[in-house]
Amino acid sequence: MNNKFGVDSFIWAESFSEKDLWIIPKAKELGFEVIDFAISNPFTFPTEKVKESLKETGIDCVCTTTLTEETNPISPDPAIRKNALDAMKKCVDICNELNAPILGGVNYAAWGYLTKKPRTQDEWNWGVENMKQVAAYAKETGNVTICVECVNRFETHFLNIAEDAVAFCKATGMDNVKVHLDCFHMIREEKSFSEAVKTCGKQYLGYVHVNENDRGIPGTGLVPFKEFFEAIKEIGYDGPLVIESFDPSFEELAGNCAIWRSFAKTGEELAVKGLANLKAIAETI
Repeated sequence: MNNKFGVDSFIWAESFSEKDLWIIPKAKELGFEVIDFAISNPFTFPTEKVKESLKETGIDCVCTTTLTEETNPISPDPAIRKNALDAMKKCVDICNELNAPILGGVNYAAWGYLTKKPRTQDEWNWGVENMKQVAAYAKETGNVTICVECVNRFETHFLNIAEDAVAFCKATGMDNVKVHLDCFHMIREEKSFSEAVKTCGKQYLGYVHVNENDRGIPGTGLVPFKEFFEAIKEIGYDGPLVIESFDPSFEELAGNCAIWRSFAKTGEELAVKGLANLKAIAETI
C-alpha cells in the first residue's frame, strides 16, 4: 500500500483558528503526510495564514466540515437551505485556496440533526439539489471533490451506509461527488468492511478516516483494519488514510460525539501510536 497517512486537526483543536497554526508543522514532525482541517466555521477560518504555513511546512492537506442546524441542506426552511449552500461554497473556496482536493465530512445535512423518523423524499430531494449546486460550483472554481461521510444512526438519519451514500452521489449526477468512509461509523452500520468498500468501488470511494470502534488508538480495538486495507487496495483507492479523534476536554465536540473517557494521555499520543499500528498493518498488505 502506498496511501499517505494523515491526521485530523481535531486531535489538537476543537475549532481551528489562527492560534492553532502550530499544528501544521507538528503534524509533519510526528510523521504524518497529510493534515485534515476540520472547518467548524468557514467564515472565520484563517485561510491565508494556513496557506502560508502549509507552504513553509510542505505537507498535503484536505478539508472536512460539519454543517449545523443553521446551515442544514435538508431543512424544510428554504432560507436555511440557502445558508447551507453559502457555507459549502465558502468551504470550497477555502479548499481552492489551500489546494485541498477533498472536502469531506457531514456536508449533506446538519450534523446531529434527527427528526426521529427515517429520511423523507423531500429531504432527499433537498439534499440532492443542494449538493448538485455545491458540486457545480466546485467544478466552476477548481478541482475539489465533495465526499459525503456516511455516519452512524445517532448522528444522522440521512446517510448511514455506503450503499445509501453511493445512491446519493449517483442522484446528484456529478462526478465530483464521492463517498467518505469512516471506520468508527462503519463498524456500527455496515455488514462487512470489504463489501462496503466494494460497494463504493474506485469510482465512488473518495476519502477515508481510519478510526477505531471506540475512537481510541487505531489498531487496538475491533476494526478489521487488515481486511479494510486489503479491500481499498483491491479497488485501487489511492487517497489519504486519516486518523480522527477528539480530546474529552473539548466540551461541545466530546458531548456531541459522546466521548466520556480518555483513550490516551493526549490526542497526540493517540495519533502517534495509531500511526505506528496502522503503518505496521499496511506493510503486510
